[in-house]
This record gives sequence, C-alpha cells and structure tokens, in this order.
Amino acid sequence: AKTMFGLEEILAQELVNLGAQNVKIQNRAVSFKGDKGFMYKANLNLRTALRILKPIATFQAHNEQELYRKIFEINWFKIMNLKTTFATHATTHSEVFKHSKYASLLMKDAIADSFRQKIGKRPNVNPKNPDVVINLHINKHTCTVSLDSSGESLHKRGYKIDTVTAPINEVLAAGLILLSNWNKKSDFHDPMCGSGTLLIEAALIAYNIPVNIFRKRFGFENWKDFDQILWEKIKDTSLNKEKRYSGKITGSDNFQKCVRISRINIENALMKESIKII
Repeated sequence: AKTMFGLEEILAQELVNLGAQNVKIQNRAVSFKGDKGFMYKANLNLRTALRILKPIATFQAHNEQELYRKIFEINWFKIMNLKTTFATHATTHSEVFKHSKYASLLMKDAIADSFRQKIGKRPNVNPKNPDVVINLHINKHTCTVSLDSSGESLHKRGYKIDTVTAPINEVLAAGLILLSNWNKKSDFHDPMCGSGTLLIEAALIAYNIPVNIFRKRFGFENWKDFDQILWEKIKDTSLNKEKRYSGKITGSDNFQKCVRISRINIENALMKESIKII
C-alpha cells in the first residue's frame, strides 16, 4: 500500500485494524499479506493509502537487457488478453536504472513483444484509461513488478464536483485528522473549509463509512480473476458497520465561493444532514 511520507505508521495501523497480516512499514509504503477479498476491502476502506499494489514477480537485474528479458518471461497471458489495454509506471532508486520513464518504456516493450512473439499481435497501450496498470519498482538491482489494483490514485474519492485553488489532497486530509488523535466523539470544526475536504473526510471517519464508496471504478474490476459476487459482499459488509457519532461537524470560510463549493461537495457525498456550513 503506497502512501505519503509521514503517514506510514497511520496506514500500518489502518491495515492492522482491517485485518492485514505481516504488516511492515517501508518508505512511503506499507507491505502486508491478505487474500483477494482483503485486497478489495483495502481499496474500499483505507483512508491513507494512495494505491494498493499486488506484486507478481521479484527478480534481480543488473542491466537493461536483463530487465527486459525477465519482464518478457512473465506469463502475461494469465493477466491480460489481446483486447486488454494497459499502461506502465515505474519508480527507480538505482545507479543502473536512473530514469523511471525509460524503465517504464522498457517494460511496455517487453510486455508487447511477449504477446507479439507468441500470437503475432499485441494489446494496445492506453495511458489515460487502461484496463490494467502495471507498476515496476527498482531498488538498486531488485526489481518488483506489480499490478495496480486501484487504477486511479485512491485520493480521488469520487465525491468532489468542484474545488478551490490549491485544494488539499484527500489522503493527506484523512491522515492529518487521524494524526490529530481526534476521539470521534467531540465536535469537529474547520474555520477555513475551502472545498470541504477536511469536513467530508472527518464525517466519513466519524460515521465509519468506507472512504472510497463513491468511486465508480477500481483497477481490479478489469482483472481476469475479478469476483463480482465477492466484491458486492465486501461492499455490503463494509457499509453495514456500526455508526455511533453524535457530535457536530461544522465548517466556515470568509470566501463565499468556498462556502458554495463546500456545500456542493458535501451534498454530493450524501453528507448534507451530517455536515453544516455556518
């Protein structure tokens, strides 16, 4: 689970509370173990995660030829077919592989060539709206290839219709609230509410609502092994958590534009009765 610098411990605690196993804090990430259902649950419920990656291969590579060959050798037919569109992303911390964009391009070529060699055709790349997103992480010579189960970054909750200038990232907003040790019993007030992000995130926390319930799509829904029945069950279970908050969540702002935008986003998040702009 990828996150922002400084939110690793909060994310680790979220994962433990959700039921993850073998939780280990890393740099801007937390590794963990869980089954397919837990991967669905993590995407839906984690407030401080940016992406949930599922590793499919880890290997050593000391030059570009070795990197290309080992990615080429992965059985991509288990993951994709010819009609699947895909995109690649890479992060590198290596003296050998210094340019992340080049590493990403190398992975794209290896995947396309793997298909071309076996069936004479290759799937199309779609950088804007792909069916499958493949992530490559290189640390020195250790390379990890993962499937991005989230698709778009998880900070894109789906409740924002409009924003003010320089809006706060939703994951950061949730992280700040959780770092504040708010007891989820006392009142919550934001005197500079902007587009309402802190207020909505606070309400989602207080009422124990899955933070990404408003998202229309996750990356794993395009995977060949996607289980629709399991996914519906996870959503139903997550929505039926106990909600006990009886305090008040309020916001205000000197700028009427912010007040107007906050109200629009709050209504879109179905929080009109739970959050008041005063």
